[in-house]
Amino acid sequence: MSEKIVLIGAGSANFGLEAVSDIFKSKSLIGSEIVLHDTNIKALKETQDVAEKFKSEWGVNFTVTSKENREEALKNATFVVISIEVSPRFELWDEDWKFPQQFGIKQIYAENGGPGGLFHSLRIIPPILKICEDINKICPEATVFNFSNPMQRICHAVNVKFPKMKFIGLCHAIAEMERDLPELLQTDFSNIEYRAGGLNHISILTEVRFKDTQKDAYPIIREKALEYYKNYVIDFEKMNEQLTSPGAERGIFLKLLETYNYLPITTDSHLGEYLPWAHSIADHKAILHFYKSYKENCMTVYRSKEMHSFYFDRERKSKERLVELMEAIVEDKQMEEAAVNILNNNFIKQIPNDIVVEVPAIVGKDGIKGIKLDNYPDNFASILVNQVGTIRLTTQAVLEESKEVAFQALLSDPVVDNYNSAKDLLDTMIYFQKDHLGYLK
Repeated sequence: MSEKIVLIGAGSANFGLEAVSDIFKSKSLIGSEIVLHDTNIKALKETQDVAEKFKSEWGVNFTVTSKENREEALKNATFVVISIEVSPRFELWDEDWKFPQQFGIKQIYAENGGPGGLFHSLRIIPPILKICEDINKICPEATVFNFSNPMQRICHAVNVKFPKMKFIGLCHAIAEMERDLPELLQTDFSNIEYRAGGLNHISILTEVRFKDTQKDAYPIIREKALEYYKNYVIDFEKMNEQLTSPGAERGIFLKLLETYNYLPITTDSHLGEYLPWAHSIADHKAILHFYKSYKENCMTVYRSKEMHSFYFDRERKSKERLVELMEAIVEDKQMEEAAVNILNNNFIKQIPNDIVVEVPAIVGKDGIKGIKLDNYPDNFASILVNQVGTIRLTTQAVLEESKEVAFQALLSDPVVDNYNSAKDLLDTMIYFQKDHLGYLK
């Protein structure tokens, strides 16, 4: 069956080329039209040229076009994939990170949570809502996948503004389980079944068992995991060669595991954004090195000819699950997917149903249906509930274009501990990022 797949943000080589390569490998999507769209016309053309080159080399039956006009790109779309950032990405990110620290707020990263996560959200949610407004008008039946961060707050805002939209957030952090669980349990990944959930970037493994015996494997994890992760070592030279690495970043991770007795899904840089005590135990060296390497790779390496061949390697297994989900919808596979970000529907009982949660789901022609995580632990859920007010107020601030509500969102964040510093920080950020935050009145 032929689909029309629109990739918004396709000028990003890391997203655009990987997505096109993954689609090219799909048998279920053969004959589909791939439409590339980006506001960066130069980058869009580069992605188009590379895609056409490998389409010819591979001899695959797909149509690849690029459209500068978003409304034209979206006509008759069946799938829309969003992966955008507000430019200049890293200059703004650096301000999100450093300015709060100038005002004495101890945040360890600045992408999804904490003050930096708020400013990131206030910048990126408005353009994503405009994209969704076009989708709602032009192709309202399309299934929309979002890869942009901050995932929790973007997904919440879209669900409030467009409650009928089929909008799903995807994050590949769960893929770490495919590397770690076989080593911990000394069995092939194909013999492991597990479920995990929480909020994006702050979720835990809730259950795990061996497929062949159906024996609970969590006792083994609890016995071995602390020692296993304590032995993690970053090889910085190797990391640079491989471009990506699991890294260490296990200070907060290990304390969460030790204290709550559940295995976190991701590492310090993300976990620590939500915790007021994270700064004292975070693996700051690894976080800073990861950020430096990621920034360098995004600005140079990912656009190199060597990376083109890396993305378009027929044998390479992608870290993303986008194509598998599209195939499951097209073929009505009724497949269980490990992690999607969707509106809560009593999937995690402790979290209000207007909040977007990250849970496993069944995927088929009728869409993506979340799976309830029975017996979700109250102890860890207490951390998640602390984010509810901040998420809601962020959405309200954007929709009402309200500086007052943005300030309330800042004060509700567990990482913020000083009223006057928060007030001065917000004024400073609006001044320095007035092109993006000036709408707050």
